[in-house]
Amino acid sequence: MEDLTKVFKALSDPNRIRILKMLESRALCLCEISFILSVANSTASQHLSILKEAGLVIDDKDGKWVNYALTAASASVYVNELMPLIKKWLIDDKTIKADRKKIEAADRKILCS
Repeated sequence: MEDLTKVFKALSDPNRIRILKMLESRALCLCEISFILSVANSTASQHLSILKEAGLVIDDKDGKWVNYALTAASASVYVNELMPLIKKWLIDDKTIKADRKKIEAADRKILCS
């Protein structure tokens, strides 16, 4: 039950759902995610930590950046069953659409300097 509770806790915040929807487009670094959400890096980092603990997001160090991406295959059956559903949801949501436009403008070389 603890694993399921972690997943639902991670999905209980709108910004964390927005992060998951952003990562459907491409892997993003902390600065890009903070820029898109219009929150402090520390706030975005907290959200990412919760998503990572639930098994929804992975991170990968790439030089000076840490890239965050959706988990391809999780040890959690709950994550594996929910991820395809999450990808189908909120496609026409105005906030998600706006976030996708911001992703195009998010340039880590400028944001993270």
